[in-house]
Parts: sequence; C-alpha cells; structure tokens
Amino acid sequence: MPEIARRDVLKGMAAAGAGAVLPAGPLYQGAATAAAAPEVTVRWLEETPSLAAGSTWGTPWPRGTVPRGQAFALTAPGGAAVPVQTWPIAYWPDGSLKWTAHALSAAAPAAAYTLAAGSPAAPAAPVTVKDAKGHVEVDTGVIRVRVRKEGSELISHVWRGAAEIARRVQLVSLRQDAIADDDESAPRRERLLGDVRKVTVEQRGPVRAVVRVEGRHQSAKGGTWLPFTVRLYFYAGAESIRMVHTFVFDRDGTRDFVAGLGVRFKVPMRDETYDRHVRFVGEGHGMLAEAVKGITGLRRDPGAAVRAAQVAGVRLPDVSTWDTRVSGRLHLIPTWGDHTLAQLSAEGFTVRKRTKKGHAWVDVDQGGRASGLGYVGGVSGGVAFGLRDFWQRHPTQLDVRGAASEEAEVTVWMWSPQAAPMDTRFYHDGMGQDTFPEQLEGLEITYEDYEPGFGTPYGIARTSELMFWAVGATPDAARLSAMADAVRTPPQIVNPVGHLVAAKVFGGLFAPADRSTPAAAAIEDHLDFLFSYYKGQVEQRHWYGFWNHGDIMHTYDTDRRVWRYDVGGYAWDNSELSPDLWLWYAFLRSGRADVYRFAEAMTRHTGEVDVYHTGPWAGLGTRHNVQHWGCSAKQQRISTAAYRRIFYYLTADERVGDLMRALVGSDKTFMALDPLRKIRTEPYTPDPEALAIGLGTDWSGLAAAWLTEWERGGDPVAERKLKATMRTIAAMPNGFVTGEGLYSLSTGEFAPARKKVAVSHLSAMFGQVEICAELIDLVDMPEFEAAWLQYCRLFNGTAAEQTAETGAAFGNLILRQGHSRLTAYAAVRLGRDDLAARAWREFYTGDGYAPTLPWRSEKVATTLNPTEEAAWVSTNTTALYGLAAIQNLALVGDRITPP
Repeated sequence: MPEIARRDVLKGMAAAGAGAVLPAGPLYQGAATAAAAPEVTVRWLEETPSLAAGSTWGTPWPRGTVPRGQAFALTAPGGAAVPVQTWPIAYWPDGSLKWTAHALSAAAPAAAYTLAAGSPAAPAAPVTVKDAKGHVEVDTGVIRVRVRKEGSELISHVWRGAAEIARRVQLVSLRQDAIADDDESAPRRERLLGDVRKVTVEQRGPVRAVVRVEGRHQSAKGGTWLPFTVRLYFYAGAESIRMVHTFVFDRDGTRDFVAGLGVRFKVPMRDETYDRHVRFVGEGHGMLAEAVKGITGLRRDPGAAVRAAQVAGVRLPDVSTWDTRVSGRLHLIPTWGDHTLAQLSAEGFTVRKRTKKGHAWVDVDQGGRASGLGYVGGVSGGVAFGLRDFWQRHPTQLDVRGAASEEAEVTVWMWSPQAAPMDTRFYHDGMGQDTFPEQLEGLEITYEDYEPGFGTPYGIARTSELMFWAVGATPDAARLSAMADAVRTPPQIVNPVGHLVAAKVFGGLFAPADRSTPAAAAIEDHLDFLFSYYKGQVEQRHWYGFWNHGDIMHTYDTDRRVWRYDVGGYAWDNSELSPDLWLWYAFLRSGRADVYRFAEAMTRHTGEVDVYHTGPWAGLGTRHNVQHWGCSAKQQRISTAAYRRIFYYLTADERVGDLMRALVGSDKTFMALDPLRKIRTEPYTPDPEALAIGLGTDWSGLAAAWLTEWERGGDPVAERKLKATMRTIAAMPNGFVTGEGLYSLSTGEFAPARKKVAVSHLSAMFGQVEICAELIDLVDMPEFEAAWLQYCRLFNGTAAEQTAETGAAFGNLILRQGHSRLTAYAAVRLGRDDLAARAWREFYTGDGYAPTLPWRSEKVATTLNPTEEAAWVSTNTTALYGLAAIQNLALVGDRITPP
C-alpha cells in the first residue's frame, strides 16, 4: 500500500468536512444531510483470496453525512454490481450513521470494491432461512443446512443438491475427575455432548445469514458443564459454513478438568473404498493425500491410469479395466479407516493411521506446524474441515474414524484428548498469605496480588473459529491449499487509512504514518521496531497455547535473559497499560496486515480469557499474573470495552459485540467486590446508593461500555448513566483530580464530593484518554471537557500549578511519557502552543523510552532457543510509548520539537 502523506490526508479531510483534530466548538447537532454518502474503496487486508468466500466488515462515516436507513451499493472494478447486505452498527448523536456493516457474497473475489450510497444488487441465489417448529433450515443456493432447536445435534443434516454430505454435527467434551500427579494414577474420563437449549436467527439474508445456538454440555447421567454459544454463518452462493464456538469454563479449577473439547460429525461414505480419500494439509501447502484403500505401491500394478486417478482424487476407471492380478485381490488390500493428526506443541505435529479400532496405529509422518485443515469423503462428495490458529492454540487434533465403513466420523478437537488435561489449578499453595498485610508484602517481592480463592478460572471463556466445506467431490490439491489458507487467515475486507482518518472516529487520535520530517521519521522507525520486536518475541519465546495465544509478557528478566514468566505479577500482561489500544491505533494509521492480525489475536484472548463471563465477578477482568486468571485484582480496567470497540467496528463481529453488551450492567460488580479492599484506611461496606468507584480505571471501563451500547442502538439507560456520571464528575470541585466518587446504582450519578486531590499514575492509562476524547467529541458538555482538560494539563504540570488550581500537589507521579498525550490533547483543545511544546518535551525526556536508547535488538544464543534481546524493553513502557507517539503525531505532529 503506498504511503499517504499526512498533509494530503488533511486536505482530503477538509474537503469531506472533518477536521484533522478535535474541533474546539460544540458537537454538531443538526440532522444528517441529504447529500449522498461519500464513496469509499475497500480492499482485502492481505492479498486477494483465491477462494470464493463471503466476508463481513464495518465502514465508518463522517458525522452528519449519511442518514439513518441509507442503502448501499457495492461495485467491482469496471462498475460491475456486486451483491451486498448492509446493516447499521453505530449512530452519531444526531441520528446519522456512524458505522455500517456490510456482507459480501461468496462470488469470485475482486481485488477491491467501491462502496457508495445506492440500491444493492441482489445475489443470483440469495441465502434463505426457514424457521420451523423443531429446526431452522438455511439454504445458500449451494448447500442446505438443518439446525436443530433442541437435543444433542447442532446440525442434523447438510445437503448439497440431493446428496447428504454430513449429518449429526455435535459438540463433544471429555471431563476428567482429577489430574494425574504420578505415573500410577489413572483418572476417570467421561464424555459429554452439547445439549441445545436455544436457537436464534440473527440474520436472514439475502447475502448473509447468522444462526446462534446456545446450550450446555450434558452427560448421559444428566450432569452438565461448559455453557456454549455457537454462531453459524452462511453466505449466498457458499458451499461452506463458518462456526464461531465459545465456551465458558464453569468450574473452580480444582476439579472437573477438560480432557478434550471438539466438534464431531458424520460423513456418509457412498463410494468404493478405493475412491475414498483422506487429506491433511501440513505446513505451507504440504499435503498428506491418502486413499482409504490404496492401490499404489502394490506388488502388482493395476495400470497407470488407475494409479494416476487415485493420486489425483478422481474416480478410478471401472475395475474391469484393471490388471486382474489386482482386481481379483482387492479384498486382500487393507482399508485404512482411521487417521489422526495431533498438534501437541507449536513446533510439532504427528500423523498416524490404523485399519480400525482394536488394531495398532502406524506412524505416517511428522511435521512442524499444520494448517488445521483436513478432508474426508469420496469422488461423490465429502467434507473439508478446519480449525483456525491450529498450531498457535495447541494442543489440537483432527480425527477421522471409520472411513472404511458406511459412515465416517470426524472430530475437530480444540483441545486434543492425546494431551494432558487442562490444568486449571492455582500454581502455588498461597505460601501463608492469609491476610491483606501478608498479601501486600507479597506484592513487594513478586509483584503478585494473591488472595485465597481468587486465582480461579471459574467464568473465563475461549472462542474458536472453524470452517466446514460441503463439497461435491474430493478437492484437488490447489483447492485444498486455498481452503487451508482461508482457515489460517480468513479473508478480511478493510477500509483505507485515509477514510478512517476522515471519518474522525475513535476520538480522532490517529493520523496516517508520517515520515515527512527527520523527527517524525525517527519516531516512525521506533514504532516499527517495537512492533517487530514483539512480533518476533511471540515466535521466539513461543507465547502460544490454547489459553495463552494472543497475550504477551509483561517484564523481562535481564539476568536469566527470559521474560519473567514465573514471577508473580510480571508474567502474562493481561492488557496492562493498554497494549491492545497501541496495536489497534497502530493498525488504524498504517493499514498493516501483520499489525491487524496481532491485534486481532490479542482481542480474542483478552476479551475472553482475562475476563469473567459468569459467576460473582462477571464483567471484571484479572490483573497480570503467571496464570491469566491468577491475580486477586479483578477490575474494570481489564474487561473494559475500550479494548474491544475497534475490532468490533472494523468487523461487526457478533461475539465481541456480546462481550461489550455484557458489560453494560457491570457497575453492579462494585457491590460484589471492592477493588481497593486491601488498602482502604477507613471502614467501607458497599452501598448500592454510595458505591466507591474510581474516576480513572473504574469509571473509564464503565463509560466505554455505556458509550458503546448507546451508539450501537440508542440504549436510554446506558446514555443516562454515561451522561449522569460525566455531569457529576464535572460538578466535583476538583473533577477527575478527586480520584474517587460515591456512585448510585439507581440514579447513575456520583454524589457531591468535597475538594480533594487523589491522583494515580494508572488512572488514565487503561483507555480513559481514548474514551474521554470520544465523549468530548460526541456530547456537548463544556463542564465535563473543562474537568478533563484540567486533568490533562495538570498531571505533568508543576507542583505549583497543581497546588494553585486544586489545593495540593499531586506527588511524585510516573509514566510522564505516556501522559504526554494528555498534554498534547489539551494543547489542541485549548489552542495553546506552549502545551504542544511541553508535550514534546515530556515525550522525549519523560520516564519512558528515550531517543538515545539503542533502538535495536541483539542476537542471544545462550537461551533455550536462539532469540533476539532488547533488555531495555518492557511492555508497560512499549504500550505507552506507542500510544503517546501515535497520538502526539496526530494532535501536534506539525509542531514537533525534538531535543
């Protein structure tokens, strides 16, 4: 993608009626104009996919330009109309469209598309949905799928034309009652099947249909566990089904361990055994291509045409044409009905096969990182199946069983039963930390905030993405390779950077990457280095695994030359100081695919694994720890919708939408848990009319959820609570500097507060900067803006300035470099060049990364695996440097003053 000069984008924004930075005047309140929506050319994030597949994306629009209810048309290069389905996902306060979602059918993909106001083209064969009493039936024009409304089958039948391609799609889990801590014990395992309790049709076409299935896993004896939500996605003209599977872990971690978790289905096998095939795609496009009954490599040759046909996966010539020395002995050739590919680590998979149950497995081969795609079927049809992030989310497995019988059984294991069970027990015995003083002492040595009973995974979740293709014949190698690519990296349409900037979404805190001056170019180099370094560390340090993939580590150990994976609160980062936002803002300004995929994986992880979705702490997240759920600090700052919003609006992803909607009522969590319980100096009992809520990390998380729900559909309760808290924070004598307020669940207001100073270096560093920028842009409330700008001006101000305005100095604060972006924001809003100059001084001379650092890594060969090391890098500082650099360049980049 060619680099876009910042000045050119600013000109384009001016022409579109949107400023480069936040305007100083009030919010535009007029009705949306009658003018047509601006055109935007969207493209694929990576290369144009070779496989025809549907795609869904979100596009933003400048405020006041696109009226509610606007229809959109999509065209390919040359003007050919392309079927598209559109729906709104966010509105500006004036009622105009802020974000629209669009779905593309499974037609042959073009390199780019133009989206504009107009009437959408209809697909030649629209996807249709029939909602019957006991099932929902979806027809894409190529396949028909029957979704059951109750029972153990998610999908009872998949047809392609008149042929049944698959049946009895079920969720399966294996529950183990204990962990074997020695060589002799053999814990008991029990199989449970998904039990469907509720089915909802969320979209009905004509281009895209979505069916949501909810239930629990149930044993033969009636016991249940692992609540699940499965969404099934269908696109017009598609032969595929996309499945997004989420389960919630509803055990305390000390018993009932997951020993297997998968999706299982049956495939009718109608062809002769020599016309049946099993395929696994390994690394790259490497492929294991086997026939159930192989007729190659035999002592007698059936004939070149016969052998060539079997290798190609096409129907073999009639048996009567074969060499009779082979055709007369077919019954003596083994049939290999069972095949397994197991990926038990990020670096290795194994493939085995056997004739049938009760007989020995034969080793086939091994490899590094499998694609996660397999196939079973024959020349008259079969199913290709795939699991995304297959090796990254190890241990995983693909099983084919009974392919020599009338019905093959396939299981796509999201947790391989060949691996040890998920060990969710807490990693130490507490070491005598039974009281708050003892636990605070633990913070002083390992930085771990331990508390008995709090290191539980009860309520965490994980979402996985699967693909299934119901095909009419065994696909050739090129088509299977394209399917594997689609599983590894699902095709995604994105907007150009210039359009994202011109729409002035997400607070207007980003501008295109800019190398127009030496100073700006140096900062861009530093940003590129930091991203590349972390991308490399994920690979070199193997930050992979079912629960781990998507997260990064917090702090480096310069003595052992490893990250502090085993030291209390220094291990997994769990969104500390907003690396999620750093990555998403880095994508918004660059359009880089590698940044997008890194941020996407983090969003999938932190929104599921680091957050509780059921139980007493539902709506709260967990601070950084050796285990993602291990810390006793359960807070809004981790669960905040601020970390999910960007991904949601770029993709219209329903699961992430669910995560944010679930947070709307999370103000009630302050009744269940006081985040400051260990350090309060005065007695405190939660009172629903006087809940102690911090104005920084707590309120910003609540505000992000309320804002998102309000703009998604105008929810009046969310809007009321959002505006009431804004108004009552502004009414406090010291505004945000007050630090904490007493909040009423019934009114959504903070009580009047006395004038006091309680400022923390953490308060604004978990999405508050970004959320306040959006709120000031959206809500005409000058008193709130004044309160926020006071905080922005004074945090890095002098003690004298702080005392003069608030009555006391703020103390010895840190994270000054990260807070330089607050100074820059105040500079723009207030039109003050002195603050702009101060922001750059704080950026260059604060307590973060200095321009004099090496800004390079060194090769290290003495670690377990060769790696790169930049011992001066820490994730806290990286996240804040990244956000400060990006936002300062966007806000006051034209006044950059290097040291």
